[in-house]
Amino acid sequence: IENRIQLLNKVGFEWECYKSQSWEKFHEELVNFVKEFGHGRVPPKFPQNPSLGGWVNHQRRIYKMYLKGDASSSTTADRILLLNKIGFEWILRGKL
Repeated sequence: IENRIQLLNKVGFEWECYKSQSWEKFHEELVNFVKEFGHGRVPPKFPQNPSLGGWVNHQRRIYKMYLKGDASSSTTADRILLLNKIGFEWILRGKL
C-alpha cells in the first residue's frame, strides 16, 4: 500500500479536495455568484461550479460548530465577517 501511496503522490494526486482550493478562492467564487444571482444560496449541485455548493454548506456546518464553541471548527471571526459582508445566509429554512 505504501508503494501505491508514493506513486499517487508522485503524479500529484489530491488527497483532500477542499484543500486543493483555498478558502479565499471559494469566497471569491461565492462573491461572483452573489453578484450574478443576488443571493448566496448556492444549490448543492450547481452545474457551473459543483464544488461551490458543497463549500457553502460546509461553511454553515463549521459556523454552527463555532457558535457552540467547538474547537474543531476551522472557521474564524474574520471569515465570518467576510461572509456577512456579502449577505451570506447562515440559516436556511429556519435551521442553523
